[in-house]
Order: sequence, then structure tokens, then C-alpha cells
Amino acid sequence: MKLFVTGATGFIGSHFVNHAHEAGHELVCLRRSPESKPRIELQKQPQWIDAQLDEVPQEALDECEAVIHLAAHSANVPYDTLENCLRWNVLAPLALFRTAIAAGIDRFIVAGSCFEYGRAGERYEFIPTNAPLEPTQSYPASKAAASIVFSQLAIEENLRLSIHRIFQVYGEGETETRFWPSMRRAALEGEDFEMSIGSQVRDFIHVSEVVNALVRAVERTDVLAGQPLIENIASGQARSLRDFAEACWQGWNAKGKLLVGAKPPRRNDIQRFAAEVPTVSAANR
Repeated sequence: MKLFVTGATGFIGSHFVNHAHEAGHELVCLRRSPESKPRIELQKQPQWIDAQLDEVPQEALDECEAVIHLAAHSANVPYDTLENCLRWNVLAPLALFRTAIAAGIDRFIVAGSCFEYGRAGERYEFIPTNAPLEPTQSYPASKAAASIVFSQLAIEENLRLSIHRIFQVYGEGETETRFWPSMRRAALEGEDFEMSIGSQVRDFIHVSEVVNALVRAVERTDVLAGQPLIENIASGQARSLRDFAEACWQGWNAKGKLLVGAKPPRRNDIQRFAAEVPTVSAANR
């Protein structure tokens, strides 16, 4: 299948390119400029299109059968302003989707965020996909808005749309300032690592599992025209940040110390985020 992919140079996007090529798909990938480098080494180069999301020419989408939207603006703290997040996470991709529809594409796979659930997540032991969206910061708010807007577009245009809310993903190529790569660097260099008390409960999932689910989503048969599908991509297991950190630290045979409680908790941090996932994945139907 020929796929048009946004965010292909990003953390999840770079892994997706490799996995999609392994699965036999042909890829046309969007990047801002030739200077945009993938987070991990690509085993095979896709066809690159250099443009902003809302400036993609229709001919770039010719013969593509689906859009895989993985691009995200300001996905890491500190988040950009609400105005900029809304522009690049809602309005710009909406313009791209309109161009794709004009090119004859009716299949869209979108990477969402677990933090769209916001405060509502704390009311569930495991968050279902029909939980209210109560984000607390600009980036999650823009992703929640995107879920609503893209779903409405799918209803109006009779599109096959699936939105996949990704939980606490980690792995090679992740932004170096984030928790897992920062901790891994300290462990491998024999340094101590400072962290909060780590009471936050998260659903940790390796990036390879995330992209496997996204690649499978391309050929799912249970996504119906005009009926948007929302899915959590997660392990379904709840673990405290501290438990996760201690397991990683031990697995790396780290020589330094894990300094639990050395840092204050993050402002507005949600305390529990664990996902409800199907016992039998719909992707395997």
C-alpha cells in the first residue's frame, strides 16, 4: 500500500518508517526541509516531500491510499502557546486532510495522546476511550480538539478514520531531555540520576509496540466510513514511575544511584494514567 506519512523524522515516525517498509508498504513522507533528520537510522529512504503541513501540493498525494498523521507540534514540555498548538495540531493538518480528500484518499490513521483525557484519567483505574476529554495544558488541549475536529470531518466526508491515543511511549530516538533517555544516559555513564518521588502511575509501552499497532492499523477492516474509531495504544499495565525507573536502572546494571525524591513534582502533573485496552486487539481481527 502507498502511504503518505507526516512526522516521519520524529521519534515515533522514524520507527514507523522502518516498520512500514519491513511490512512492504511504499512511503511518501513529509518533512519541513532536507535538514530535518530522522531520530533513528532509516533502513530505507522513503520518497521525501519538503513542505509545511498546510502547504502540501495535491500531486504529492497522488496514488496514496492512506494518510498516516504522526506529526505533533510541541509534544514535549515546555509546551508552546495554545494558539500555536491549535494552529499546527488542528488547523494545519485539517488543511492537509482536505488536500488528501481532493486527491481521492478516504483512509486516515492519526496518532493521538493519552493526555487528551487530562483530569478525567484520574477518575478511572484504566481509562476507556469514551472517557471525557479534560486536558490541562496547551498541547494536550490541541490534541483533544484535533480528535473532535478530525472525527467531525470523517462524519461529514464519510472517511475511514482511526485515532490512536498513545500512552507513555519510550525507546531509542526519544528526545534526550525526556525521562527515559535522560535516565539511560546517566546509567550508562555511571552517574547518579535525580528524579521526583515517582508516585505518578503510568502505562509504559515501548516504541516498537506502538509502531507495530500503527502499521497494523493501516489494513484494519473494522474501521468503517463515517464512523470514527478511537483506540488506546498501551500495555494495559499500571506502573509507578519509580517502579519503572528502578526496573530500568537494574536492567542497565547502573553503577550510580537513583536519587528518588531529589526533584519536586511537576506542576499540573496528572497522577494516574493507565489505559483500558481490548483483551483481543481489534487490529488482529
